[in-house]
Amino acid sequence: MTRRHPSGGHRVAVTGIGLKSPAGNDLEAAYTAVLKGGSTAATVPRLIEADLPVHFACLVPEFDLDAYLTRRESRQIDRTTRLLLCAATDAVEDAVLPAGLTPERVGVQIGTGIGGLPSMEEVTLSHAARPRDMPVHTVPRTMANSPATRLAMRYGFRGPCTTYASACASGTTAVGEAARKIRYGDLDAALAGGTDSAVTTVVMGAFARMRAMSVRNADPERASRPFDTDRDGFVMAEGAAVLVLERWDLALARGARIYGEVAGFADNCDASHIVAPTEDGATAGRCMRQALADAGLSTADIGHINAHGTSTVLNDRAEARAIERCFHGQSPPVTAVKGVTGHLIGGSGALEAALALLCAARGSVPPIANLRASPEADLVDLVVGAPRSIARAAVLSNSFGFGGQNACLVLVPGDGGGPPSPGAAPHPRTPQQR
Repeated sequence: MTRRHPSGGHRVAVTGIGLKSPAGNDLEAAYTAVLKGGSTAATVPRLIEADLPVHFACLVPEFDLDAYLTRRESRQIDRTTRLLLCAATDAVEDAVLPAGLTPERVGVQIGTGIGGLPSMEEVTLSHAARPRDMPVHTVPRTMANSPATRLAMRYGFRGPCTTYASACASGTTAVGEAARKIRYGDLDAALAGGTDSAVTTVVMGAFARMRAMSVRNADPERASRPFDTDRDGFVMAEGAAVLVLERWDLALARGARIYGEVAGFADNCDASHIVAPTEDGATAGRCMRQALADAGLSTADIGHINAHGTSTVLNDRAEARAIERCFHGQSPPVTAVKGVTGHLIGGSGALEAALALLCAARGSVPPIANLRASPEADLVDLVVGAPRSIARAAVLSNSFGFGGQNACLVLVPGDGGGPPSPGAAPHPRTPQQR
């Protein structure tokens, strides 16, 4: 008999992963990069030309956009949506998602923190004097739900198509809510993830104005340093990550390769400050405990933690206290991959969930890039210097956003990424794709 989720609902399998990230444009490349622990931050000339206080960011490496989108399609959408569609295409192909799925039983759940703001910025700056001449696609390019709806249109998936905007927790929220829809029988499968492309003059200027970002312009590769004594802010990044989620029994029946299981999810809110977390980490710690309870697991079942770890003093300190509260001072190994990737805002949670699951499956926890000494080292077990080998076990992945938005996932590794069934009939690309 197929084991059911502790809640009595369906188990949720991860059968496909696609990403476009500063650490690499596929899962293996990104996994290798975070294990090496080298930052991807680099100087961005246009930020210098704009006379911004911050001159660097983490950008997605160039890839063949024409392999995913027609020129016409690409003109109609912004970079946030382009990155999502490309990541999703890779995820669907990775899952060998069958073409015979019932469209009404497949959903799309996507998170974004910035949404279409960069597109609105671009249009406003270029057409301020004559707004009547704005491009005809301005409205759909700038709507926050554009990435999710474009993705649903691409594959004809007619289940719930929802956009989640919970700041930097958006991607994690989207994955967790998609898993819930499958668990409770609303869907058989879903494309879930996050996307943002916020390396623009206005967005970067705004974050710099509130002194949230690092200003190590002379040494950008050492700017993102989660939990480090000398941290001075986060490093902006762009990117997208998409996970294909399926009912566990249906995935098994079709011979799908299973990366693992979305076993638990919880979210809550500090309700305290518009940008700062509560200092004692009490609400975030409760969110972790609720995610563990949702998975039917205890703290002893967690092999490592993927921390939100933004490299800001307030966030890192509050998260360390939250972990200490949740694990009663017995912290498992803690990593924070933003030292390598930078902060993808709404895309971070989905990217980190994918990486955390693969790390758990392979029993290797990445070191925290640029971490030399930490004032939080007496609270949590930070992984420093080199990857740490651990036994295969569940992983807790945290995301915390402005406004006190907390979201936590518990992921259990599966077969470690073996090849999918050679007899599976893949979901076709749409006619617009080459």
